[in-house]
Amino acid sequence: MTELSIRTITQSDVDDFQKVMAAAFLSDAMGEDSKWLKVLEHDRAHAVFDGDEMIGTAGILTREVTVPGDRQAPAGAVTVVSVKPGHRRRGVASLLMKTQLHSMHDGREPLAMLWASEGGIYRRYGYGEYTTSLAMLTMPTRMPFHAGVHVSDTRIRQVSREEALPVMREIYDRVRKTRPGFLSRVENTWDVQLADREVDRDGLTSYRYCLHPEGYVVFRVKYKGDATGPASELHVRELVCETDQAHADLYRYLLDMDLAGEISFYTAWDDPILHMVDNPRKVRREATDALWIRIVDLDRALPLRRYSSDVDSVLAVEDPLCPWNSGHWRLTVKGGEAVVTRTEDPADVALDIAALGSAFLGGARLSVLSRAHRVVEHTPGHVDALTIAFLGVREPHCPEVF
Repeated sequence: MTELSIRTITQSDVDDFQKVMAAAFLSDAMGEDSKWLKVLEHDRAHAVFDGDEMIGTAGILTREVTVPGDRQAPAGAVTVVSVKPGHRRRGVASLLMKTQLHSMHDGREPLAMLWASEGGIYRRYGYGEYTTSLAMLTMPTRMPFHAGVHVSDTRIRQVSREEALPVMREIYDRVRKTRPGFLSRVENTWDVQLADREVDRDGLTSYRYCLHPEGYVVFRVKYKGDATGPASELHVRELVCETDQAHADLYRYLLDMDLAGEISFYTAWDDPILHMVDNPRKVRREATDALWIRIVDLDRALPLRRYSSDVDSVLAVEDPLCPWNSGHWRLTVKGGEAVVTRTEDPADVALDIAALGSAFLGGARLSVLSRAHRVVEHTPGHVDALTIAFLGVREPHCPEVF
């Protein structure tokens, strides 16, 4: 068995890169039609080789993620991680993960992030789950709002993709800077997120684009109905609003859509629609994990965000893959701002780097992780104090998969 090697790819590697990725995900290679080629950064895409055979892939996309306090933090968006069938359980994924994290540690991003294809893989590499959560909402149309919800008479226009995209880009960029978990988007990100070829539609229609002066919604339609009449499904891809008024107006627009019977939408867990309708039992909600965060450099990452309360705790952190994070760290927060320093003082709380990643955006509560035996309290009261400090005003939410 030959020794595995790893390097960044060149243009001549792209065809094999796609084939390995497609084989790992049980799909067909798209060749030049692959939407991911539009955002792949060759100098940040790694391939693992067994001799001359490419057997593993992974890429990093250069992005920012909004963190509590309406701040933007540099983060490496990890994507297209794959191992060719027949070559698993040989350390290929571990080699890819270690190489990526060490490259980000070398003066680049203090945070990494990804969406996990399987829930049991990435915690072992230090990624924290439930950093952000998704709720699949399914609700019937025609549901009334409770009496206190005001719907304005603002006109909502359904327009072409060409007319919608410039407006959507501007709205999204303003909104994402105020919503923990939202990512920056480069030009080609829109083509990837809203890819609209026949192969992308899964039997649904092309996208419909609807603009409000302070928001937008993009959805597809699945035609349905029976002898009693039409009852099509609206599958919302993205709903982004600058104001609560736009949120109410756009939801009302969807709920009142002629010929539609149901709406489904992956949205934030704390989407207020559950409290806007007059019968919340009709809104079915199912939770799943979304963005996973990996703290690459603890001392650079923790001061990037604001905190909800003052705290002074010593954290004993374990991080075998990035040993520079291991050890005792004093986290001192005053007025929302954090200072992080190494210390020899005894630990108040012990946890691994994945647990810290879960809590970083305010998604998972450290108090819950403590009950799950992921966090150990040595000094009474410190887990509760840290839990409150890490929480934000809004649930973190990431509306795009990469």
